[in-house]
Amino acid sequence: MKPFLRSRKNRIVFGVALGMLVLALGILRFCIYVNNFQHTERVTSPTGEQQAYLTDYLNQTYPAKRQQILRGLPYSTTPAALDVFAESAILIDTANGCVLYEKNADEAIPPASITKLFVMYIAFQEIEAGKISLDDIVPLPENSWAVNLPSDASLMFLGQGQTVTLRELMEGLAIASGNDAAIAVATYISGSVRDFVVRMNEEAQKLGLRYTHFEEPSGYSEKNITTARELATFARVYINRYPQSLTDFHSVLEIAYPKKENLAPWQKDRGDRAAIHQKNTNVLLRTLEGCDGLKTGFIYESGFNIALTAKRNGIRYLSVTMRGPGKNSKEGNVYRQKDGTLLMEWAFASFADYIPLEHIAPAYTMAVTGAKGKFVRLVPAWTNVISVPHLYGDTAQDSARLVTVELTKPNFIYGGTMAGETYGRICYKLGSIVLEEVPLVADRTIERAGIWGRFWGTVASRFL
Repeated sequence: MKPFLRSRKNRIVFGVALGMLVLALGILRFCIYVNNFQHTERVTSPTGEQQAYLTDYLNQTYPAKRQQILRGLPYSTTPAALDVFAESAILIDTANGCVLYEKNADEAIPPASITKLFVMYIAFQEIEAGKISLDDIVPLPENSWAVNLPSDASLMFLGQGQTVTLRELMEGLAIASGNDAAIAVATYISGSVRDFVVRMNEEAQKLGLRYTHFEEPSGYSEKNITTARELATFARVYINRYPQSLTDFHSVLEIAYPKKENLAPWQKDRGDRAAIHQKNTNVLLRTLEGCDGLKTGFIYESGFNIALTAKRNGIRYLSVTMRGPGKNSKEGNVYRQKDGTLLMEWAFASFADYIPLEHIAPAYTMAVTGAKGKFVRLVPAWTNVISVPHLYGDTAQDSARLVTVELTKPNFIYGGTMAGETYGRICYKLGSIVLEEVPLVADRTIERAGIWGRFWGTVASRFL
């Protein structure tokens, strides 16, 4: 019998069978290739370098959304007609920096004792850096003694020979609004008041506060200058970065100083009888639900100022009112209280926060064909809390619960990606109102494949 392949017929049959086998293997390999694009769980996390590039790119592309500055609401509203007595005012949602109300918010006004918030901010920075501690004993320079300060200055009553910790001085700043405490802390941190003021102005510049300038740290000088908008910008950064300042200092109702342990050795026999009891200058701590800060200020050139914050049901608002009316401290506090209560009650009644990351995925993995990588993650360009207006239901929270999410993204991406470029969108809506649209951007760059890679990517795309 002749060998099988010597027959022409058999050779044809063998060739066909071999061709079919090769074709079957090719189809199998292509199916495996296409199937690989279905396994989105195989996506790798971006490298540190990729993440850093994306963050920098998005910060530059969407500065108003991602950086610590104030911005308007992302949807149209009718400005509220509120009877605010102060000449200048602003109200913000601290979660996203959205301005809910403003009145002459860019008028230049001395901040008065609200200046002391900058002193505390810098002190917290130094503590965070491990350079100082709240338990440090702070030397009291002669210019910080109460007897050497103007008789109309706010004081915690520091004196010669006293022993005082930084924690007590921070209480003196927040509760009694002590000018003497401001001088002591400034000197302790920077070596002199002059050098500390340089630091204050540097910090203001870092925060982008163009119109804020300081001449001294207590707020006594009318040459210190800022605006309600810039004070709100700073105060938002301050309480978001150092929330412990509210519980530990700004919400404390009173201070008693100096106690026996603070007194100079030759005064110890006086015991705690020497202590001067002072109530927190922020009267709204006792009258406004959820109020836990922040700071008052008054000099004749500024009128009655207050940076005020309150939190209810996890939502925090912050207002700044400046040039409030009043012939004396009692009248000034009445108007502060009226303005602060009006603004806060209106905010809590009119808005509620919607937290996107409680309703969307942090990232969406997409197949990338015709490229040198198979997967990319699409991430929201920002995930800011959305201030939802009270349009439905009995409360603003009812409206927030009715927000819907519309996600638009492709089935796949062809030909590579560029980090930070938009490949989809997330739309948040309340009824027919678009509250905010957020781009979905690639979290990494994937280069385009060569000609054969693009060919097979085109073919694979038809099956995705």
